[in-house]
Amino acid sequence: MDAPKTLREIIVFFDNYENCRQFLIGLRWPDGVVRCPHCDSAKVTYLAKARVWKCYGNHDRPRFSLKTGTIFEDSPIGLDKWLPAMWLLVNCKNGVSSYEIHRDIKVTQKTAWFMMHRIRYALQTGSLGKISGEVEVDETFIGGKARNMHADKRAQKITARGPEGKAIVAAVLERHGKVRATVVETRRKPELQQLVRENVQPGAALFSDALKSYEGLAGEFEHQVIDHAEAYVKGNVHTNGLENFWSLLKRGLNGTYVSVEPFHLFRYIDEQAFRYNNREDMDDFDRFRLAASQIVGKRLTYETLTGKSAELETQIV
Repeated sequence: MDAPKTLREIIVFFDNYENCRQFLIGLRWPDGVVRCPHCDSAKVTYLAKARVWKCYGNHDRPRFSLKTGTIFEDSPIGLDKWLPAMWLLVNCKNGVSSYEIHRDIKVTQKTAWFMMHRIRYALQTGSLGKISGEVEVDETFIGGKARNMHADKRAQKITARGPEGKAIVAAVLERHGKVRATVVETRRKPELQQLVRENVQPGAALFSDALKSYEGLAGEFEHQVIDHAEAYVKGNVHTNGLENFWSLLKRGLNGTYVSVEPFHLFRYIDEQAFRYNNREDMDDFDRFRLAASQIVGKRLTYETLTGKSAELETQIV
């Protein structure tokens, strides 16, 4: 069968466990030689009835499955549900809510919420080198609108005018390339300029708005400023690429997810950045395959996700 191209085809295709097995083997062990995730030994035997492999290496965890060492580890949910859920998350432009996953694949809403966050963890790619060329830098505020809040919640969260009490997200965008976005504590010069220096190649053409925190970058970059009090575009000087990204991010947060705790905000940013960075030159299956190729070596427990564990989340940067 050809690679599935639609949600319906994905559901039918992965309803067959053998298709799940062959698909994940191809991603985890491209040479076709299954290796133990604990000791890397190729001396393993497949136990078809139990759907696990037995490793003959000298260690106390001889059995492993396709889920071992991935975001799926220790999950009782079958791959026939995990993989369509991943397809939906990476291909729905505005995201997909846990309630929709709960209804579509018949798991509890709490389980669906946990599944979505584990998939978002797989979408994190980290920074590979610095971006160059024409680069935009900007920041935005994320938070509920006072007029949409219940009176009690409004009194609790809205304590001042303007951005007070909202989360701040900053990003750099390589035009016709990729975006890198992260939650920042403040919009002050040290933090925003550190973001630029860590992600942008010196000498790149840098475009920002007139925020004073960006002053002083001209010595390292070809820095040009657009003052939004006067205009939004002056020739090639604008930050409209990032305005587009902010629009997509907020459409998902406000329309699909509705209420996002600041503690989890970075995960939703990673989700939107993955879709944005892989929106061109990829069809739905290619995007899904890329996401599935990133599931290995990533583990997110419920205790860590909910902040009930003292374990530091290494994925927070």
